[in-house]
Amino acid sequence: MPQDPAERRVVVTGPHRRVLPHARLRSRGRYPNASGYYRPRTEIDEQTTLGHTYVRSLMRTQLRAALGVFAVLVLLVGPLPLVFSAMPYAHRLEWAVLGFCLYAPLVLLARWYVRRAERNERDLVRLVEDR
Repeated sequence: MPQDPAERRVVVTGPHRRVLPHARLRSRGRYPNASGYYRPRTEIDEQTTLGHTYVRSLMRTQLRAALGVFAVLVLLVGPLPLVFSAMPYAHRLEWAVLGFCLYAPLVLLARWYVRRAERNERDLVRLVEDR
């Protein structure tokens, strides 16, 4: 007598999750019901949805910093043509502003952006490495 297909047993499997002994010990305090701890680095390496979320979060913070720098740059450099056109006979002022006065704020802005980008990356590494 054949078995009914609705009564047949089905084995459900999922991706293999590596659990390191030290990670399991660490996870008992945070997730007492969990049998192991699945590290965020593994999520990124295996390109899961959670790993994609981590990477998107980093990209979003980097984009936010870049747009902030771009906005300050536009506010700093954008009005210069209007200022120069308002004073047509001040050629020495133009060269002084373009040659000397503009470089210090640009260097400070670039330095701020690099430090911010490195801090964002360090925060992600700290999250992924679980430190």
